[in-house]
Amino acid sequence: MHDLEDSERLASYADVLAGELPGTWTSTYHLPEDKDDLADLTDRIWDLDLVAQALAEHPLGHAAVLTRSDGAQLAVLDRHDGQDGFLIAAVAPRALPDEAYRGVSEPNGIALADDPFLGAEQVAGDLLGRYDSALAQARHNAAPGIHPSRPDQVVLTWQSDGALAAVPVGETAAAVLTDNGFVKDEQTGVHTLAADDTRAQARAVYRIGQQLGAQGITVALQHPSGRIAPAVTAPTNPPATAAVTRTARFR
Repeated sequence: MHDLEDSERLASYADVLAGELPGTWTSTYHLPEDKDDLADLTDRIWDLDLVAQALAEHPLGHAAVLTRSDGAQLAVLDRHDGQDGFLIAAVAPRALPDEAYRGVSEPNGIALADDPFLGAEQVAGDLLGRYDSALAQARHNAAPGIHPSRPDQVVLTWQSDGALAAVPVGETAAAVLTDNGFVKDEQTGVHTLAADDTRAQARAVYRIGQQLGAQGITVALQHPSGRIAPAVTAPTNPPATAAVTRTARFR
């Protein structure tokens, strides 16, 4: 029989962990009775190492799922190696097709200290960056013709209709794009800015460069083919926070 104390301990740990991770996260605990949810979660654990081995030996009896405001998810699981603490693993999005994951390295999970505050530091310093990068690559694969972004650079790709599209890495970049008019496709994670008003589009890109530059993230503009076009003329005295790498021309 499942131990009630173990349930409360895992759920409490996950609640504290969610509050300490960078960004905005919520925690949902799945009881042993939630068999369908646990089976679905097991199928979506994005791991071929520590966590996969643990699940092969100990089927999932309960778990907590942490969900970030942009849809990214992490699963907190029991350890079965006699050590204190928990395991945490990345969760693959349901919406992406299997083909999207080809060639993408699994963001394998890690063992967490019994202290959730220390555990949050472990996740932020290791798993989270690898997970965000893997997510961006998978979403890029699901949206051919859009160049992948990196944690330190958002790549805006010109589309045939003049729109700009991007697959941002991480919550910060996604929020800045959304705040400046980009619309997110919930299935692929692609953010698109329409070309209805090219002047407004240009102003939005400039603001994005300023706002992301303040976070240490640059912005690059590219054609789907990868061809580098003449650079946009920069302002005479751009603000110090504007960190836009201009590699394409507004038309």
